[in-house]
Amino acid sequence: MSNDRGLQDAHVKIGAKQAAKVVELGQAEEVYIAQDADPRVTSKIIGLCNKASIKITYVDTMKELGKVCGIEVGAAVAAIVKQ
Repeated sequence: MSNDRGLQDAHVKIGAKQAAKVVELGQAEEVYIAQDADPRVTSKIIGLCNKASIKITYVDTMKELGKVCGIEVGAAVAAIVKQ
């Protein structure tokens, strides 16, 4: 991932439910999705992002996404909130 420091410094919502909420409210700038996450978790957020024309960036693993978000567990989805 090229934006490692950016995710820790930006206002980020971590998790599918939190990310979906900011996407639905039109507050998401970009959404990161782990490629190894369960499709049942990520399919809704992918659909919302496509509908709202929000950029999706795929990350290899949930562990990597969690790490760049500054948490010690994996994350399926993370959304950067517009400031």
